[in-house]
Amino acid sequence: MNLRLLLCASIVTALLSGCGQSGERAAPAIAPTEVAAVQTPPPDYPIELACTGVGGTTVLNVVVGAEGVPVEVKLLTSSGNAKLDESAQSRVREWKFNPATRNGKGVNATIQVPVSFNPPQPKPDKCFAIQEHMDHGD
Repeated sequence: MNLRLLLCASIVTALLSGCGQSGERAAPAIAPTEVAAVQTPPPDYPIELACTGVGGTTVLNVVVGAEGVPVEVKLLTSSGNAKLDESAQSRVREWKFNPATRNGKGVNATIQVPVSFNPPQPKPDKCFAIQEHMDHGD
């Protein structure tokens, strides 16, 4: 009887020790990442607009491709000035990003990018030369 009990206990132990193990280890999950801007040079601010106090914020809808470059840049909200909006769009098309990833691979991701144009205070010396030129009708 003891031999039979010992044999049953050994079988149960062997069966339980193998539970949940398939012989193959699952690959560790790779956490997803979100898109992140890495090179964002500012847009050109037309000096005549900066000097006259024209500013605003342009909001762009940007699709960043799997390689980290914008593949589509669309105007979502205007700054109120077409030149500022065009300048923002032109520059953001040149920006570089770390792409979003899923399972370790780059994927397209859409983000909103605000670009603000704030008139400089105090005005740069260049503004006074422009104003003088405008006053004399040259």
